[in-house]
Amino acid sequence: MEQQKRWNLVVVDESNGCQIPAIFNFGDSNSDTGGRSAAFMRIPSPFGSSYFGQPSGRYSDGRLILDFMVEKLNLPDLKAYLDSIGSNFRHGANFASGGSTIQPVDGKMFEAKFSPFSLDVQIMQFLQLKARTSELYSQGKKLESLPKPEDFSRALYTIDIGQNDLYGALKFMPLEQVKASLSSITNKLASAIEQLYQQGARTFWIYNTGPVGCLPSSIIYTPSKPEDLDQIGCLKSHNEVAQEFNRQLKEIVSLLRSKISDAVLTYIDIYSAKFQLISEAEKHGFIDPLGVCCGKQGDSVVHCGMKAVVDGKEVYGQPCSEPAKYISWDGVHFTHAANQWVAHRILNGSFSDPPFPINQVCQKHPSS
Repeated sequence: MEQQKRWNLVVVDESNGCQIPAIFNFGDSNSDTGGRSAAFMRIPSPFGSSYFGQPSGRYSDGRLILDFMVEKLNLPDLKAYLDSIGSNFRHGANFASGGSTIQPVDGKMFEAKFSPFSLDVQIMQFLQLKARTSELYSQGKKLESLPKPEDFSRALYTIDIGQNDLYGALKFMPLEQVKASLSSITNKLASAIEQLYQQGARTFWIYNTGPVGCLPSSIIYTPSKPEDLDQIGCLKSHNEVAQEFNRQLKEIVSLLRSKISDAVLTYIDIYSAKFQLISEAEKHGFIDPLGVCCGKQGDSVVHCGMKAVVDGKEVYGQPCSEPAKYISWDGVHFTHAANQWVAHRILNGSFSDPPFPINQVCQKHPSS
């Protein structure tokens, strides 16, 4: 299976790396740096506590994989497009929003608090930013807070979305129906990549989806029999859906390489990186790989940073004393420490196809 495969890392001269002037990111809460928090209710403490010392709009106690990527490329923090307070988009913008999906959400999904900022909406936001930026530059205005027009074609376009499509489908649909829907989801993602290509994008960094069957929230709230769980305790059926999604996505990326041959498309196997961490947690300094640091799960749910009445008493969803020892922050999202572990292995090319580090992302290499 894909999680068992590791790419042979090619050693390259980092001094000849790419000069990426900007990043445009599309995604969900795994890469949201403040979009949903700005658009709706502000994410409360203790989110952000381990690194920022306060809520930062991120669904973690600290930084996300995207933050470590931006740092590696020597760029400033990537600001959320939806955040109008003090944002500077000179080096790109982040269109990701917590709860976002590839497919537009229906009424049921919206009621379940999935985001209305689906991938097609995020693409429209990008188109508007690009068009309005070009208009302002054409008027001869000096703009220090917007990208240079020529940087749109030189930028890195990162796409990290799909987990919520699977998470929501598994919640509301029978398993076979979920599997039958995967091709339409991956085709829609392919259409978004082509649309960005038509706007001048040439360098893409595309994540597959993680092991949704290993999310503590999925395991806790999905009725299962012992035979439904793997040796770690993850839901086998849910992970099989994620693996099939990833198989189809990788196939589509391969087809796109032929169709838009002057573009560079790097496929990131984040499933394998995360599954390796979860299955070898103790080896890498983590404890209780399916445990949750912040909040209370089970019969009486108290969400991280929120209050709830349990048995007549008000209870606060507080964090554990040592977040750095946990993989899951709140049952869905990784901790700062876990994100850092995964980011290190992703950015050095260990889980990339073709297997080159992030600083070589703009250069064309043979793919597997």
